[in-house]
Amino acid sequence: MSENPTPNKDLNLRQGKTSSRVIEHFVAPLEETPLAAIDNVDETSAPLSLWADAWRNLRKQPLFIISVLLILVVFVVAIFPQFFAHVSPSSCSLADSAEGARPGHPLGFTLQGCDVYSRVIYGTRASLTVGIFTTIGVLIIGGIMGALAGYYGGWLDIILARLGDVFFALPLILGAIVINQLPSFRDNRSVWTVVVALVIFGWPQIARITRGAVIENRNADFVTASKALGLSRFAALLRHVLPNSLAPIIVVASISLGTFIVAEATLSFLGIGLPPTDISWGNDIANAQPQVRNNPGVLLWPAVALSITVLSFIMLGDALRDALDPKARKR
Repeated sequence: MSENPTPNKDLNLRQGKTSSRVIEHFVAPLEETPLAAIDNVDETSAPLSLWADAWRNLRKQPLFIISVLLILVVFVVAIFPQFFAHVSPSSCSLADSAEGARPGHPLGFTLQGCDVYSRVIYGTRASLTVGIFTTIGVLIIGGIMGALAGYYGGWLDIILARLGDVFFALPLILGAIVINQLPSFRDNRSVWTVVVALVIFGWPQIARITRGAVIENRNADFVTASKALGLSRFAALLRHVLPNSLAPIIVVASISLGTFIVAEATLSFLGIGLPPTDISWGNDIANAQPQVRNNPGVLLWPAVALSITVLSFIMLGDALRDALDPKARKR
């Protein structure tokens, strides 16, 4: 009888076969690998902060550059409208009613004989004022409530969160319509009454964003270390937690500014926003309704100005989000 090969013999046979094989390894040339770039990194330089890294990223984004240029133009027009329009927007003559474009009046005239171009230029100030001051008010109220609720938690968080849910359940435009119908608002219509109405129903979104950002940072190591060094809880909130929670708040605020400009135009279009004597894009769009068929440009131009302004703030918000949130950056 033939004896079966022992396990040691089988192992030796396998090793012999393996050693007889030639395994080829591919080694990439050094210039085709990122090792050279990694070796050239200056490790002695101080690391960039979040804001410095975001600014370096923003400078390379065409979306950010275009949006900033558009916003700068809008601000300059709002502050110095007389440099762009030499005709008073209140100077109207029925002899020019619904007339077309002519030298000195490139966009024609309204039904009341007012210069369309001049009204579009001067209407920038009212719409932008409402957007800016509403955003400031929303940031103050929503930021304070969200920061306190997220940082201290407990019963304070429950009360502020439920209060925010009550206001958040009401749509912004619907709530502003109700507020503006109150006698104290209806009889004293102005830019500030519109701002107050929008702030009352616009703060919950910022409060939620602030609360979430503060909760994410309140237990960070640098906050714990600051408390261990003797810093009070409230001082730690102001010095460390809030500065490190600003990124999402800034993004939402920039987008919300455009939303509030649209809200003002909507309220003015419905006749419950700015008074008819104030020059704004919403009032001009509302007054242009009778001319939509015969002279659509009277409605088109303030609508285009409104769209470009809102689009520029939305583009800015998108660019800031990509720069301030490393996870959202497009590789």
